Amino acid sequence: MFDYQTITIILVTFLIAGTVKGTIGLGLPTTSLVLLTLSINLPSAMALLLVPSLITNIWQAFTGSHGLEIIKRFWLFFLVSTLCAWPGAIILSVISIKYSSGLLGLLLMLYASFSLGKKRYSINSNTEKYFGVGSGIINGVVTGMTGSFIFPGVLFLNSVGLQKEKLFQAMGILFTLSTISLAFALNQVDLLNLKQTTWSSIATIPAIVGMLLGNQLRKKISEKLFQTIFLITIFVIGSYLFSQLIVG
Repeated sequence: MFDYQTITIILVTFLIAGTVKGTIGLGLPTTSLVLLTLSINLPSAMALLLVPSLITNIWQAFTGSHGLEIIKRFWLFFLVSTLCAWPGAIILSVISIKYSSGLLGLLLMLYASFSLGKKRYSINSNTEKYFGVGSGIINGVVTGMTGSFIFPGVLFLNSVGLQKEKLFQAMGILFTLSTISLAFALNQVDLLNLKQTTWSSIATIPAIVGMLLGNQLRKKISEKLFQTIFLITIFVIGSYLFSQLIVG
């Protein structure tokens, strides 16, 4: 299915993407897509990232001892976000993905810019539930439209006062559920086959190695530096998505 050069690119890509994810808790799908689409088509790239994304997200979700506490607090947000991926996929089927991805990129860039320049946004406990439902609906629809799991769900989780380890684990739970939901959508449109699943499974190995490296790096980073890296990553991801709209 792939020549040796492409196989090397795939393995190195997921090593890098895993390291990014292990360090900041997100970015594996986007990092993978950015690098993989330089040599293979987008549908194949999406299929390749599915198994590494699922495995590393499950790992992230079970890293730490706050899982039950997080689920109890944000269960409605997680449920709504997961269910709303399906209408997002329906919307995607009738509009061009470059417009939905471009809008997502612009919103991420704006959020990161304001947050890096000012104190981060905060949501109090009285309104957390309502923001959670609203964010979950939008996050699910955006996941179905773009394949990105982070907007605005991660921004919501980043605004409710979670410490970095809880935030890391909460993002893992969100991404796990989003990946499963997206997998069903890919299967519905016949973007998954046995060969793609096999190579996706193989790509999980370098992704896990990278995540181990990133996990160690994350433990050595201060809270403030972690927050800065987190927001810069949001901006970089947004810049890439928006640039695809500009270059057409």
